[in-house]
Amino acid sequence: MVVASTNNVRFMYKGVKIDDRTKEYIFKRLGRLDKVLEKVLHKEIEIDMDKKGKFRVEVLIKTPYDLYRAEEITESIEGSIDIVVDELKTQITRGKEKQKTLINRGARSIKKKIVLDKRARF
Repeated sequence: MVVASTNNVRFMYKGVKIDDRTKEYIFKRLGRLDKVLEKVLHKEIEIDMDKKGKFRVEVLIKTPYDLYRAEEITESIEGSIDIVVDELKTQITRGKEKQKTLINRGARSIKKKIVLDKRARF
């Protein structure tokens, strides 16, 4: 197992060697998620090859409030990265929509509980 670390990104390789072109592709694809997420504490990318020659790519992104994880097994690293990034983007947007929904529901419940004086001028 080879562990390489840069800034807040940590790579772990098991039984596979990654060239610079592939590493740049991974950074480019994961860069799309930086537009959606505000604060990213660190990212972990684990790449290994099974006995059948398929690549397993697992990406873990930790933020101050949430933890996002996706895993995919395909015949190419690039294909796995594409699928994993799309899945992570779906998880992130679903979490943000859930947060907005909870805030709106809370605001509605507070509005229902407010009792106004009939003599108030609006």
